[in-house]
Amino acid sequence: MSRMATRLRNASFATLLGLCASSAFAQSPADFINDASAKGMADIEASRLAHQKTESKEVKDYTVVVINDLTTANQHLAKIAKKLDLPVAPREEVIDKSKTMIPEVKDGPTFDQAYAASQVQNTQAAIDQIQQEAQTTDVPEIKAFAEETLPKLQNHLQMAKALQASR
Repeated sequence: MSRMATRLRNASFATLLGLCASSAFAQSPADFINDASAKGMADIEASRLAHQKTESKEVKDYTVVVINDLTTANQHLAKIAKKLDLPVAPREEVIDKSKTMIPEVKDGPTFDQAYAASQVQNTQAAIDQIQQEAQTTDVPEIKAFAEETLPKLQNHLQMAKALQASR
């Protein structure tokens, strides 16, 4: 195979991977709301658990911010679903899905460190998901949700990184 053919094949493959990756994020508004709500609930529950288990004031303060902001975000998503009359999953199904997403964090001296690391990872994933949805959706309510929620999540990410660095 010539160099040109190899380069073309590699470029085509890279383009195909890019298209697959971008389409993997494309969700219907109902799917986005269900998925984002479940992830939010999982993060809320993980933060409640961390609030109970930690002795660190920094971690407790962080968990309060996360719980409050994500509760508000999930309420906003529910209002969007109702306004748009979207077929969303029953609450019990979303709760069950969220339970499978809660990271396993072991008790002990490394609990705070493991919690902070999971928060960095989960918050970055949430930011990526919401940014992708905001770019691809044609639903103004979801775009407005993204504009309102992203700064809060970016703040959570900065706080989680600071927690992680201090552990």
